[in-house]
Amino acid sequence: MKLLKLVPDNTNIDFMRVRNIALVLSILVTIASLALVAWKGLNLGIDFVGGQVVRTEFARAVDIEDLRAKVGALEHGEASIQEIGNRRTYQIRLPRPDGPDTAAAQAVTELRTMLQREYPGARVDAGESVSGKVSEELAWDGALAITLAMLGIAIYIWIRFEWQFGVGALVTLFHDVSVVLGFFALTQLQVDLNIVAAFLAIVGYSLNDTVVIYDRIRENLRKFRKMAMIPLLNLSLNETLSRTVVTSLSIMLALAVLLVLGPDVIFGLTLAVLLGTFIGTYSSIYISAPILVWLGVTPDSFVRGDDHDPAARPAEAR
Repeated sequence: MKLLKLVPDNTNIDFMRVRNIALVLSILVTIASLALVAWKGLNLGIDFVGGQVVRTEFARAVDIEDLRAKVGALEHGEASIQEIGNRRTYQIRLPRPDGPDTAAAQAVTELRTMLQREYPGARVDAGESVSGKVSEELAWDGALAITLAMLGIAIYIWIRFEWQFGVGALVTLFHDVSVVLGFFALTQLQVDLNIVAAFLAIVGYSLNDTVVIYDRIRENLRKFRKMAMIPLLNLSLNETLSRTVVTSLSIMLALAVLLVLGPDVIFGLTLAVLLGTFIGTYSSIYISAPILVWLGVTPDSFVRGDDHDPAARPAEAR
């Protein structure tokens, strides 16, 4: 019985032939994504804009979609409902209403009244308020976490490889995060702390794929010192193609199942990671590798001064 091969052995795909087209496309998509974020903004969740949190324990299991519909009928904005432990205990978050503090108290009172009327025996705890100051701190901490992760990764790759590789990894990560942010600005899907976790997952996956390709490029730079840079990059990408495709498809298949069959509470997180995985796969091939050419990396970049052989200088990349 033959094993299934998603990628044939000894592929020879000329990825670099369209590197300039891919560069222009990537720049345009990144600019468009940032413009969407600036123009439409992000639909920030309660974690970032403040609101009321009410914990409720029901006498018996309830359907979360039915509960969501009844809470939405109160017209206090888009509520976030999270199951805690079992189908009897839920945490309900209402967005912070406009107006004085009494408006927030009134919203919680109406929610408590509805829950006790529609679900006899329900125990509704006192509402907790997420202030605007706390939500601003969460937003700042989330943005800081993503930024520091990207910078830390770039510094690590700089030390592990060369500075050109660090710049390439940082540009790749910036592209991936920007495009996913643009998608959320376009669709106006809610951005909460789950989405921040998704962005960190995207950064981690993109880094993993990029480091695998960079490690093979560095190995080939030392092995084929007379090979021109463009053929060497194509060789490295083809050698890691099977691993890239299998890893990406495995992750996206699992995420697609979660997207269709999973609970609503993780829909945004699942969609963000799914989109980020696809974009990260593209960028690891068409951004992280070609940028080394534009930054002037050659097979001589890893040759020590005492081992340098002028006769081994590669031909100019076409």
